[in-house]
Amino acid sequence: MGKTLLAFDLYGTLLSTASIAKALAAHYGIKKAESMQGVWRKYQMEYTWRLNSMKQYEDFEQLTRKSLLHTLAEHGVEMKADGVDSLMQAYDGLSTFPDVVPALEMLEKVSDLECVVFSNGTPKMIENSVNRSLDLRSVSTAFSRLISVDHMRRFKPHPEVYRHLAQCVEMPGQESQIWLISSNPFDVVGARAVGMNAAWVDRAGNGWQDKLGLEPTTIIRGLEELIELVKSFKTP
Repeated sequence: MGKTLLAFDLYGTLLSTASIAKALAAHYGIKKAESMQGVWRKYQMEYTWRLNSMKQYEDFEQLTRKSLLHTLAEHGVEMKADGVDSLMQAYDGLSTFPDVVPALEMLEKVSDLECVVFSNGTPKMIENSVNRSLDLRSVSTAFSRLISVDHMRRFKPHPEVYRHLAQCVEMPGQESQIWLISSNPFDVVGARAVGMNAAWVDRAGNGWQDKLGLEPTTIIRGLEELIELVKSFKTP
């Protein structure tokens, strides 16, 4: 029996993108910061989808900065270049969700599992986020590899990036042994479209609402459910 691979999405699954509100609040107050963090994330994702559709590419760091500038403009506020740089640095230190560290500590002890990070982020962003997040860096050894889509010059959910994942972990043609773990429905649908398993992390408990027709292999409320989940689906 081969290994089972768990590929964790980073932003929005392991790291809370909403936690950037703390850094924004230092400039604009908590009420405006809560609105701004959501808009920042919305344009960050929208920009990736636009570029995929147009068959163009700018890396995720550039898009994160541009989506911040878009957010500032939409909220009618200005920020000097050093302030923007400071917020970009803060993005490298996002907080994890509460279930992340205990689950990764547990998964690291399972011998026939391999955990990797699989992200839209650039290699530099991923490395910084894993090693600078006060929470995530304590369990960084749980990951055997940090895999970026940047080499493919495409973003999730383009099918090429999921095939790139399989190649990177030396498992092409073994998609049934690969699990994507993501809180992002578009990411789940992308993985399912190429035959991978996908566990959608529904921390809010709202249920699957995406109507494109592809559904996650399973839905979990937190990462602590992963060990039993993989055991139950493991290919004999």
